[in-house]
Amino acid sequence: MANIRSRKLALPAAALSISLLALAGCGSEGSNSAGGSGDADCSAYESYGTFEDTEVSVYSTIVDVEAELLENSWADFSECTGVEVAYEGSKEFETQIGVRAKGGTAPDLAIFPQPGLLAAQAPNLKPAPQAVSDLVDEGWSADWKEYGTVDGTFYAAPMLANIKGYVWYVPATFEEKGWEVPTTWDEMMALTEKIASEEEDLKPWCAGFESGEATGWPGTDWVEDAVLREHGPEVYDQWVSHEIPFNDPQIVESFDRVGEILKNDDYVNGGFGDSRSILSTAFAEAGQPVLDGQCAMHHQASFQAANWPEGTNVAEDGDVWAFMTPPIDESQGTAITGGGELIGAYTDRPEVQALQTYLASAEFANARVEQGGAISANKGLDPELAGSDLDRQSIELLQDPETVFRFDGSDLMPGAVGANSFWSGIVNWINGSSSEEVTQTVEDSWPSS
Repeated sequence: MANIRSRKLALPAAALSISLLALAGCGSEGSNSAGGSGDADCSAYESYGTFEDTEVSVYSTIVDVEAELLENSWADFSECTGVEVAYEGSKEFETQIGVRAKGGTAPDLAIFPQPGLLAAQAPNLKPAPQAVSDLVDEGWSADWKEYGTVDGTFYAAPMLANIKGYVWYVPATFEEKGWEVPTTWDEMMALTEKIASEEEDLKPWCAGFESGEATGWPGTDWVEDAVLREHGPEVYDQWVSHEIPFNDPQIVESFDRVGEILKNDDYVNGGFGDSRSILSTAFAEAGQPVLDGQCAMHHQASFQAANWPEGTNVAEDGDVWAFMTPPIDESQGTAITGGGELIGAYTDRPEVQALQTYLASAEFANARVEQGGAISANKGLDPELAGSDLDRQSIELLQDPETVFRFDGSDLMPGAVGANSFWSGIVNWINGSSSEEVTQTVEDSWPSS
């Protein structure tokens, strides 16, 4: 279950390998045995100190080609400081990290994919050193620092990020039909109704929530986007922390608002069937009817870029592009949901703290993003280093001080809810259960302590 949950925060493995393989090859060319380039400017790393014949272990969910790019990102740090980094990526991280910590075999550093998992491990972690805290204060918003803070103690710096809530469309189709990209939810609904009433073979939306044991999770993203955009960050925070019940009338209202699209057979499911076909349509394949001319829009995270067929031009004037799900309450401004990683330490040796500090820096963010396939909300990151127009747009959104960012809600909720009853509740909801029935069931599943 834990591994499946991580799919919300990562590119599908096959697509990622295809899109990044060439980059990984280029990044590793000429590397020495320590992983460095052999000609690093070590003056940039003097502040971290030197630690000859030392090793720091790092454990995370990041595997395959993406892991190679991550290791390339600290290669020069390793070469210049003498810190050998022993990296291990595992699809079993979310279950094994607790086992290892309990058994005394925890890594020096762990890269956590969810704040909730970090919070569960906080009793085993070392507070972040002052240098890391200072870098996060300088380079990240207060919201991001809060995700690495548990019971008032700051443990973990943010590392990389991703953005959810994009709506994918074909620019040429919009231009041909004379449709404007909506800037408010009301405009998006007006466009939805226009397409439904005027187009014979083109549905407004296509969607797919099938994901094996995790079926339903794309629907949680829809609801989270609506809660944040309709009721604002304060209510969103109260909801995910259970300061208000899951079935609060405001949450029911947001379910109903999303249901106006997803549960309406006139609006979905282009290319697949009626609304209930959403549950049998694989999430990675659900956007294809946009390209095939069978639906106009598809709601999915930035990683959808890797789901398009090879050779698809993802650009504002290309084969396919995306706009951010627009606000419901315009007074809330630009509000987006997303995810990312947090780096916590189980040991506090000097060399461990040095690597922990580097991973919190703008230098690391630039080194990783320059290789492609990743973004960060670090304010010191140069957006021009992004590997695509979409990544560049995402970075600019994350860096904009006017943007309200909130971590994916189900990843902040207890696992019994966020990775269980919320997912299954979405399935029941698409199958016909009311918003009141579903939110009550999820509320009843919330752990008592």
